[in-house]
Amino acid sequence: MNRDYPLERVRNFGIIAHIDAGKTTVSERILFYTGSQHKIGEVHEGETTTDWMEQERERGITITAAAITCFWTQSTEPDKKDIAKKARFNIIDTPGHIDFTVEVKRSMRVLDGAVVVFDGVAGVEPQSETNWRYADEANVPRLCFINKLDRTGASFENSYASILERLSKKAVRMQIPIGLEGAHEGVVDLLKMKAYHFEGDKGEKVTESEIPENLVEDAKKHRHELVERIVEHDDAAMHAYLEGKEPSVEELKSILRKAVIANQVFPVFTGSALKNKGVQLVLDAVVDYLPSPLDLPPVKGINPKTGEELVRYASDDEPFTALAFKLQADPFVGQLTFFRVYSGTLEAGSYLYNSATGTKERVGRIVRLQADKREEVKKVFAGEIAAAVGLKDTRTSHTLCSEDAPIILEAIKFPEPVVSLRIEPKTKVDQEKMGMALKKLSDEDPTFRVTGDEETGETIISGMGELHLEILVDRMKREFTVEANVGKPQVAYRETILGSSEAQGKYIKQTGGRGQYGDVRIRMKKMEPLDPDKKIAKNVTREDHFEFINNIKGGVIPQEFIAPVEKGIREAMSRGILAGFPMVDISVDLYDGSYHDVDSSEIAFKIAASMAFQDAANRAKPVLLEPIMKIEVVVPEQFMGDITGNLSGKRGAIEGMEERGQSKVITAKVPLSEMFGYTTTLRSMTEGRGSMTMEFDHYDVVPQNVAADIIASRK
Repeated sequence: MNRDYPLERVRNFGIIAHIDAGKTTVSERILFYTGSQHKIGEVHEGETTTDWMEQERERGITITAAAITCFWTQSTEPDKKDIAKKARFNIIDTPGHIDFTVEVKRSMRVLDGAVVVFDGVAGVEPQSETNWRYADEANVPRLCFINKLDRTGASFENSYASILERLSKKAVRMQIPIGLEGAHEGVVDLLKMKAYHFEGDKGEKVTESEIPENLVEDAKKHRHELVERIVEHDDAAMHAYLEGKEPSVEELKSILRKAVIANQVFPVFTGSALKNKGVQLVLDAVVDYLPSPLDLPPVKGINPKTGEELVRYASDDEPFTALAFKLQADPFVGQLTFFRVYSGTLEAGSYLYNSATGTKERVGRIVRLQADKREEVKKVFAGEIAAAVGLKDTRTSHTLCSEDAPIILEAIKFPEPVVSLRIEPKTKVDQEKMGMALKKLSDEDPTFRVTGDEETGETIISGMGELHLEILVDRMKREFTVEANVGKPQVAYRETILGSSEAQGKYIKQTGGRGQYGDVRIRMKKMEPLDPDKKIAKNVTREDHFEFINNIKGGVIPQEFIAPVEKGIREAMSRGILAGFPMVDISVDLYDGSYHDVDSSEIAFKIAASMAFQDAANRAKPVLLEPIMKIEVVVPEQFMGDITGNLSGKRGAIEGMEERGQSKVITAKVPLSEMFGYTTTLRSMTEGRGSMTMEFDHYDVVPQNVAADIIASRK
């Protein structure tokens, strides 16, 4: 079986945006125009393809990233049947709500490009900034689409200005709209200097005409800016341009393509997906400017056996290499493992090697997805995104490869959960099912954690926000029929130290027979950020929030007792010192100790290490940390004073105020503990006209008086 589309015609891209910018509506139009479905589903009618979960349809939001495969011939191509002109799209529609940020983060890692959608009234919103930052971290080339120009109060110019100001000066307009709000009827393409209208019930017919007279001057001015911005990226074109010779449209496109792939330019398009205007031209731009897997640098990884760096090129002839980026429990086929193939090919029924676990797994079936509908395929090729059925031990971020050419790709890093709640099953039957359900849900979602409280025996679930946990509990009821009682949301506090100290832990127990003996000395200090230019020393193990340095010389503690010492310290860290919250950002240096030939054991050293840690931590200025949230509140002007006063009363720091249309926007940083139920307060203070978005920003030290109350309540 051979590849049906050449690699240069493949585009893997995502659609990302702030909640309610119209992302899913854009996806539905794409499915319709590419012929993947014959009817357009609308979010407001609860009939969309990519939002296929019941919870998504009820709430009108996207929760999981949906992967879709479809095909596109450019709208300006006269012969739509010619397969050589078609491109294959693997699209991921990601959620906009901050609680499901994990979906955006993991999708960015496996995509080659992105279309960022903006609301034509609001412009850049907080989640647009977070998603843009994720795309920057992953070096993903982007196109921008300013949507919803049919809405009252829409302004292409204001939205475009907000992109330049808040996201990147490298954005450049490719189009200007013909009319706004109710009068929005099409767009002007500044490269070709033509007007485009979208006719037919669903805007499927794209017609080209001359630019309306009232827009000719504007179009000339903006085209001049655009051409200047493009020729900057090519010396020969720049020289010719300065001598008065303008490159052809094809040459300009070719230069622009290179600049977009290098993240030097972000082209901006516009329209209204709901009113079927502009989407086809964005798809044309995806083909013209976003990279195919061949345009990107080869993926790098390390050899799990030797630690040397390896490179894999996007080619079917290289050894098979893929990254699992998402798990999904499916009621019909069981566990689906989504993966992106970076190199090589994989056939259904064959075995692959999971280099993260060191195990072999058999791929039962391979499916390509059209959101929740699936098409079975016998083989997948380099550069594709597909899902496998039958993988048992594979988790998010694991590398899948061929056993004779093992490689480990860089893992995806996920944010820490900030909200937790207690959950208990209603009946004995629910108890068994709940354990299974929670395991499946936490396998699917790396920002969802399940822990047990050893003292009370209760189960605690943690996630990115109230909505995140609410939906997970709802899924548990519907998909796994588990009835559970749920506690109030709690803040996931942490503990750390501000000072440094030394301590000795000595555990000696003499009983009738053989005794126990362990003795360790440690130094403790706050962990410092890693210098990227420095290599980590051989005697140091380092993770995100903990560093262990083994400085034992001359065997004063035998090698087999070093690991139990580290384990004892980790366990003590997880129990905390002040109020039982896990400790973070601590560096422990094991520098001395002693042992007994007969009585020393692993357990004795583990206990001694735990004693030393508690003693040292108590003397190193321990403090509580709390999550601080970045919030943005949009309110009518007359409520401005009340809202800022209210936020200041919640220990909030107001960072800025600006105007957006008729409303005022307040940005602030506020502790999460003060924000539970704030949406209800905001509605009642603003006659239901205020709205807010909130996302995690950082952890900070809890003030002494507040910390004392938290510690007392935990005792």
